[in-house]
Amino acid sequence: MGSIPISSTMDHPPRGPSVDDLVDRFREICLALPDVEERLNHGMPTFGVAKRPAFCNLHESPVDGRPNLWFKAAPGVQAELVEQEPERFFVPPYVGPRGWVGLRLDVDLDWDEVAGVVKECWRLTAPRRLVAEHDEIATGPQVSE
Repeated sequence: MGSIPISSTMDHPPRGPSVDDLVDRFREICLALPDVEERLNHGMPTFGVAKRPAFCNLHESPVDGRPNLWFKAAPGVQAELVEQEPERFFVPPYVGPRGWVGLRLDVDLDWDEVAGVVKECWRLTAPRRLVAEHDEIATGPQVSE
């Protein structure tokens, strides 16, 4: 049996961060927010606030294994993001019809943007009282009008 030529293993582009690295970084961002709770959903971390349902979660695409962030969005944001940057944003299955947005985490990942998205999702889901108590938590990136 022959060995695999080194050149054949070097033809592949370098991989981005591992899913474990993404989970660790994402977890750090989410758990820094008040009253956030982590649960598992289909083996991936899902984050809720104050016993309310999830406001964002990580997924691995069952088709290609690419890591994605699914997040709750304000009305109208989904359509605008998907239209403006379809290579980064998409309508996720199951929750997409309720306005959720998918963000591909292996394409031009900007952790400041991810943190802004997570903070905005938190504000949309947290009880008003909790949001008022933590008004210093800035909203995420705004979609242009």
